[in-house]
Amino acid sequence: MLDHHLYTSLSAVEIADLVNSGKITAGEVVDTALAVSAERDGALRALTTLWGDAARTAATEVDAAVARGLRMPMPLAGVPIAVKVSEGARSVQNQRLIAAGCVPIGATSVPRTGTGWQTYGATDRGPTLNPLNPAWSPGGSSAGSAAAVAAGLVPLATGSDGAGSVRIPAAWCGIIGFKPTNGLLPARDRAGLNSPGVLTRTPADATAYFRAVAPAHHPASAAGTPRVAWTSTLGYAETDPEIAETAHRALHRIARAGLCHLVDHPVALRDPGPAWTAVRAGAPDENTKALVRHNAGVLRDAFEEADLLATPTTPHPPHGHDGPGSRMSVALTWAFNLSGHPAITLPAGRTPNGVPVGLQLIARHHADAMLLQTVEGWHRTPGQQNPWDRVGGDDRPSRGRSLGAM
Repeated sequence: MLDHHLYTSLSAVEIADLVNSGKITAGEVVDTALAVSAERDGALRALTTLWGDAARTAATEVDAAVARGLRMPMPLAGVPIAVKVSEGARSVQNQRLIAAGCVPIGATSVPRTGTGWQTYGATDRGPTLNPLNPAWSPGGSSAGSAAAVAAGLVPLATGSDGAGSVRIPAAWCGIIGFKPTNGLLPARDRAGLNSPGVLTRTPADATAYFRAVAPAHHPASAAGTPRVAWTSTLGYAETDPEIAETAHRALHRIARAGLCHLVDHPVALRDPGPAWTAVRAGAPDENTKALVRHNAGVLRDAFEEADLLATPTTPHPPHGHDGPGSRMSVALTWAFNLSGHPAITLPAGRTPNGVPVGLQLIARHHADAMLLQTVEGWHRTPGQQNPWDRVGGDDRPSRGRSLGAM
């Protein structure tokens, strides 16, 4: 078994490299992941169940494959993952991750059905807590997946994103959440709004996920410094000033480092809420179609001037376990479920009051690889003042330490 602190510091890519090189075994990693989960999840409540026996059996199979020299087909050999309970291990994205060498160790929490808001997680032991502050909701609906990754139980967890359900919990837990272009993977709903997605702590892990689940859609790296257009509201959202300012400062730090060019291009969409609701219900009318056409035109024009759009991920900070009240946590995310564009959220630091903020980046349809490669390039920039480090800085998750005093 690995040292617990060492395990929680490793990324998925680093674990796979160690397993494929024979320095550790998948069995050792999975045993450690199960032990860390058993130790920490009593307070966190990110997992609804652990699959100990099945995980150990799968790890043995991974080790046997590595011993036979099957490195190339298993780029994520021995990586423990957690699976959104409403999705299950047999979904397309999880089956492709398993084929790449991942080992599912358990299922993660989602909201209870029949509630008026979905940005929380529930277990039979109580609500899922946010590793950054137990008083906050972790967001949702991929609540347990975000909490499990942020607390170090696993380096990678799967989710699904129908209106922001990967990006919102990632932002509130201080990690990365990626929604691919809608349609690259089978949708989780009949309307085609709900895309599979992933939650990770590093951009490289998000890239490794995408290569595993959508290998045909990962072309060569794009050249050049991306042009980025900023909007704090998308033309309709009521974004808190401190949230907007924190995300905007993060983007400016990246621009000052020469990693992107900021362009002044307004992005004023119509509120997608009515259209999203109608499409979700399978009853789009002419007003719905007109709104979708209008927003598609605005986004098409924006991507003529910019390679990426940037917004805060949510318009307000994490709410407590009593819910968001009248606030719309999805206000800045669900437009891109309706339009289908790929989107990612990155940790952008904290407001003066100490709440985490996400920076959302959106790319053209099927420019998922460019989006991921851009973010990974920002992370790999050499120098003592890496802009990514200054964005995340000390605001990165404490791997569950804030729960220790409970």
